[in-house]
Amino acid sequence: MAIRFYMHVHVPAAITSALRRRGIDVLTSQEDGTREASDDELLSRAASLNRVLVSQDTDLLRIAHQWQSTGRPFPGVIFAHQQGMSIG
Repeated sequence: MAIRFYMHVHVPAAITSALRRRGIDVLTSQEDGTREASDDELLSRAASLNRVLVSQDTDLLRIAHQWQSTGRPFPGVIFAHQQGMSIG
């Protein structure tokens, strides 16, 4: 099964476009109507869609850790530091 991504609002559109050009299934929070959602809501939405959340937000790491600590399931989080994100 291919990994499907859910892009946080702050991930640059160029990253999303480049992934799509490579045939990767990507949904942005803007496209999904969750642009104003909290990080917890975004992780919940990504989980409900069975998508890995891609973010540059360090607060999301704390939330994901809390979810893991309590056994709350989610497909995953990819954290990319704002200064070091590249897809090659």
